[in-house]
Amino acid sequence: MYATERQQLIAQLIASDGRVGVVELAERFGVTTETVRRDLAALERDGILRRVHGGAVSRSRASTAEPSLAERSARRGIVKQKIADAALALLGDQLDGALYLDAGTTTAAIAQLVAAGGHARPGLEVVTHSMTVAQTLAGVPEVGLTAIGGRVRGLTAAAVGAQTVEAIGRLRPDIAFIGTNGVAAGFGLSTPDPDEAAVKRAVVASARRVVVVADSEKFDAELLVSFAPLSDVDVLISDAEPAGELADALDDAGVEVLVA
Repeated sequence: MYATERQQLIAQLIASDGRVGVVELAERFGVTTETVRRDLAALERDGILRRVHGGAVSRSRASTAEPSLAERSARRGIVKQKIADAALALLGDQLDGALYLDAGTTTAAIAQLVAAGGHARPGLEVVTHSMTVAQTLAGVPEVGLTAIGGRVRGLTAAAVGAQTVEAIGRLRPDIAFIGTNGVAAGFGLSTPDPDEAAVKRAVVASARRVVVVADSEKFDAELLVSFAPLSDVDVLISDAEPAGELADALDDAGVEVLVA
């Protein structure tokens, strides 16, 4: 196989999977790892990918890449709805106690299900720093709502800053549904913005049980700031089974994986 043909196939794999590994590509094409690294270097010069330790990722998965709330809301809506359904099923037919909903489009889908009725009973208290989630649940019968304030990031409609982190630190919710931009074996949960990461870190630290809701596009992605190791996670709900190194790391960390 010529180098140009091999590089075209690598580019297709990057486009479909978002990430490739040097060793896996060497085995797939029957070439040395040095040959694969030269291919990746050529594709990086052409702007197709970005090289990372052990392989390469799509340029759209750069560590600081962060789509807007509107862009994320338009992506994989059916998948996020299924994950939201599975999240509420995890809690049983009736919800009560204190529930923390992180900012994000998947957690927003959970809020929409709660607002639709039939899931909550008197005594359910929802806490959130997401303006989108707060707006969805404001005034919903039988649902108490606590909105955590702070400086609101326009990109995510989430409150951030020292005031937000301090307020969350005084809470102890029974369960927290956490969104994330990346789930990786070594790097854990990550997000592009340091302020968002600080808030998520506080939520994870405060909750008695941590449930991550993330579609499989987030698998193996490493964004700029890690906010929690996999060992802090109790349950991961996604639309597909993790594979390879990530699957092993989740198993080692004792994370229960549920596929919606």
